[in-house]
Amino acid sequence: MNPPVAVRNGQFIPEHELTIPVYDAGFMQGVTVSEQMRTFGGRLFRLDDHLARLRHSLTLIGLEDRVDTAQLADWASELVKRNHGRLAAGDDLALALFVTPGPYPAMAPPGDHGPTIGMHTFPLPFRQWVDLYDHGQALEITDIQQVSGNCWPSELKCRSRMHYYLADLHARRKDPAARALLLDSGGHVNEASTANLVIFRDGEGFVSPPREKILPGVSVAMLQSLAEAAGIPFVHREVAVDDILTADEAMLSSTSPCLLPVCSLNGQAIGAACPGPVFRDAIERWSQEVDVAIIAQARRFATRQGTSGQ
Repeated sequence: MNPPVAVRNGQFIPEHELTIPVYDAGFMQGVTVSEQMRTFGGRLFRLDDHLARLRHSLTLIGLEDRVDTAQLADWASELVKRNHGRLAAGDDLALALFVTPGPYPAMAPPGDHGPTIGMHTFPLPFRQWVDLYDHGQALEITDIQQVSGNCWPSELKCRSRMHYYLADLHARRKDPAARALLLDSGGHVNEASTANLVIFRDGEGFVSPPREKILPGVSVAMLQSLAEAAGIPFVHREVAVDDILTADEAMLSSTSPCLLPVCSLNGQAIGAACPGPVFRDAIERWSQEVDVAIIAQARRFATRQGTSGQ
């Protein structure tokens, strides 16, 4: 079987050759905007939405005129087409896309350098979250706060994620199975590390923190559309820690697992059952929308060996 391929600046290359120089600004300064997507049945999920968010990130760092996002769509679709056939029937891929400003001038050799663009795929690592569909995710609040909007805009999706790394490190010291929930400087809930948090309260519906304070998640937008189609309210407002602890259910929404139930916060149980009926209904509606049984797929491929899915 042919080895997987990747994309670097428009060229399809063997995946093991996808590298960036040590003097690239993405390495030297961490200046990297990115998107991560997944496929359902070999088709990229909401590619246009991901690229719209990427365009906004590129605008925020001054690269909007130097990257053709329509071309990125073609490359991403072709990359998935080439690599998906390496999987077993019914399996799916993740696709990571990143853009940096290119070489860091103070260290790069002379020349007219442009942005660095890379894409690669990998089989979805279902083993990392498959058990959470049944047992739920534990969250812990630590002293690490969300990055202030005075540092960079909340809607900028970038790989400068030291705060996530440190917050998860501290959370696991409290509970090895936990991940971090980050608050802002005012003590309001923002996001979990690499995921949007949504709660459900009977009589109010789904509740998410204010849009201007969180990364505009493609997956949480999917959840909102499913809720609205089912006639369930979905509101954005400030969320306090007590709102979570008194919620009927809490969930994390992110690209690869789509939706996960949250069972506890700081060791305190959330709701009467985890996973609860609202989560079960939402993940079933999501599965119907993408024509993939999300939890069943994760269980089937959680123990795959190698990249072929065999």
